[in-house]
Amino acid sequence: MAINSLVEVLVLIDECRTGEQVIRQVEDLSRKYGFDYHALALNSRSGGDPVETVLASRWPDRWLEAYASRKYGLIDPLKRFLIQAQRAFRWRDALFAYRNDPHRKRMDRMMVEAGNFGLADGYVFPVFGRGGLMGNLLLSGQVVDLSPAEIALFDAVAKKALWRLLELQGQAADLEWVPTPVVHLTRREMEVLNFLAGGMTSNEISKILQISNHTVDWYMNGIQDKLGARNRQHAVAIAFRQGLIS
Repeated sequence: MAINSLVEVLVLIDECRTGEQVIRQVEDLSRKYGFDYHALALNSRSGGDPVETVLASRWPDRWLEAYASRKYGLIDPLKRFLIQAQRAFRWRDALFAYRNDPHRKRMDRMMVEAGNFGLADGYVFPVFGRGGLMGNLLLSGQVVDLSPAEIALFDAVAKKALWRLLELQGQAADLEWVPTPVVHLTRREMEVLNFLAGGMTSNEISKILQISNHTVDWYMNGIQDKLGARNRQHAVAIAFRQGLIS
């Protein structure tokens, strides 16, 4: 598939004067690449819980009803992986990430049923604002193998489309404003977090700070609790998104 079509859409989105025109560009591009289904959504938080507002979507008939009736939203590996993802990912990669999850069998059933509806595979492109995850573009249909260059350009299209929609709705300025992070880390916790972000191990950090490995782990557990992180890598990702480290 010609990469020129991706580059062309990046230019055309800037020229769109309505949200409908932006969405049409994304839909036409998706179909050209063999993706019959898509969803463009805005992500936010309410009371600490993630909330997704769908701006545009196209799904197979009765898939959303099946998804809701079986309560797949509780175990959906795509939604779960999106929260911690730092870049675009393929559906199969998200499923692999939860290979040891206690809900893995149910995840497998969900993906098999999705395939029966024509959702055999797909990609998710997270869009980040200065305050963290702000939206995503999901593409699905039959199996399509995108090259690294195409993934990078689709990632750019997702960002461009979402921001253009928000501009046309007058919401972009509000999302560009970054409130002061509500998470407060101590000086020592910030030191440990920065060293961790630099790829250091607990042993290396303990030598630099002249404290025990146990104390480093104690600080890291406190950091993970404050950030609501599942593990150290997730803590670093959250810290980057919230502007705590750069």
